[in-house]
Amino acid sequence: MLSYLLAGDHGIPLTLVETSDFDRWFDEQPEALQNWLTCTDYKGKGVSLIPGEEGVMSQVIVGVADLSSHFICGDLVNQLPAGDYKLQGDDNQLKLAAFSWGLGAYQFDRYKKADEKERPRLILPSQAQVEEAEKFVKAVAVVRDLVNTPAGDMMPEHLGETVEKLAEEFGAKVSQIVGDELLTQNYPTIHAVGRASTHAPRLIDMAWGDEKHPLITLVGKGVCFDSGGLDMKGAAGMRLMKKDMGGAAHVIGLARLIMDFNLPVRLRMLIPAVENAVAGNALRPGDVVKTRQGLTVEIHNTDAEGRLVLCEALTEASTENPEMIVDFATLTGACRVALGTEVGGFYTGDTALACELMQAGDKTDDPVWRMPLHKGYKYMLKSEIADMTNCAKEPYGGSITAALYLQEFVGKNIPWVHFDIMAWNIRNQPGRPVGGEAFGVRAVFEVLQDRYGK
Repeated sequence: MLSYLLAGDHGIPLTLVETSDFDRWFDEQPEALQNWLTCTDYKGKGVSLIPGEEGVMSQVIVGVADLSSHFICGDLVNQLPAGDYKLQGDDNQLKLAAFSWGLGAYQFDRYKKADEKERPRLILPSQAQVEEAEKFVKAVAVVRDLVNTPAGDMMPEHLGETVEKLAEEFGAKVSQIVGDELLTQNYPTIHAVGRASTHAPRLIDMAWGDEKHPLITLVGKGVCFDSGGLDMKGAAGMRLMKKDMGGAAHVIGLARLIMDFNLPVRLRMLIPAVENAVAGNALRPGDVVKTRQGLTVEIHNTDAEGRLVLCEALTEASTENPEMIVDFATLTGACRVALGTEVGGFYTGDTALACELMQAGDKTDDPVWRMPLHKGYKYMLKSEIADMTNCAKEPYGGSITAALYLQEFVGKNIPWVHFDIMAWNIRNQPGRPVGGEAFGVRAVFEVLQDRYGK
């Protein structure tokens, strides 16, 4: 991904004006500028290019709805003529502009001819500001790239390669348990979900950081394509299932942020990576599997496979009694019904942590919302022949019952957060094109930085 952020002290002056404050700002401007804005009928919305005496652009005025938005410049990199632009604003405005400028320049062009069009660049006062913005931009771009990549090029082995490259970049360690070795090392449900695919299932395990630092463990659902298994999805439901590894993409992006900022924590990342395919040896409705923890699970529906692979990773994550476990998963359509497609739902029994996350989401323009772990719904997971089922028979509270299922595999007294996310933008917004998207990554990082940052 090319950078459209540079450090320097040059460029065409760029001024952002809040539309609601435009009249006041207008009254303070020189007469020549007032005359130009008046004769072009500019009222503080959109872009106004201001010519100088020789007919070349002398400055740019941009009206925005909210100067505190993290996406204030999300469209400008695609709207302005090529050239260098220097924002007139305070440090916070520069920070927001740099982040949104960088994300606005994002394009998923792996399968397209190279776009050779020259694009505008934002000039920042210091290299440190450029580098900080690019860390966030890269983390989000990694999530988007992974989710946008078609399943044919993003199977479990490709996820493994992605993590290997990330580990090499930051000096982390990676191990992978692949295929039948999952049975040998007691990860039976990961194997059960992935065994029907020609792409071997695996558990990807990455570790980084000082052993003396607090342990944070990330778990990401890596279902690289979800046909639904024998309870097969219809064509419409299957069309975007390349994004069912979105949870894995999210923890990879979050891990990148943690390591790139050298946060003083010990990081562990676990990704159970599978393809939920159909073959003669596929998991069947009515089968009973024994999990790593020892609980037996009756398979009510093979399309509720994400929780089956996550539960093994959560069991393993709990063995080290970390300071916090955070998992991300594109787990249920029920959460999308409850919150829509643009808010990340999360579950946790830690009210203080929930408040921190929601406040961090507001602060970073990365909205997240706490969902209830209502224990009264546990009856929906009751099985007549096993300890529990993998999903409820009733069509109610599907996201809640999925979270209650996962909670059974988290160690007692370990702070745990489960994100049930969309991982996809269904509409274009400034800095947020249709396609793969990161939900809650910046909010979680804000909390971690606040708790553990130097």
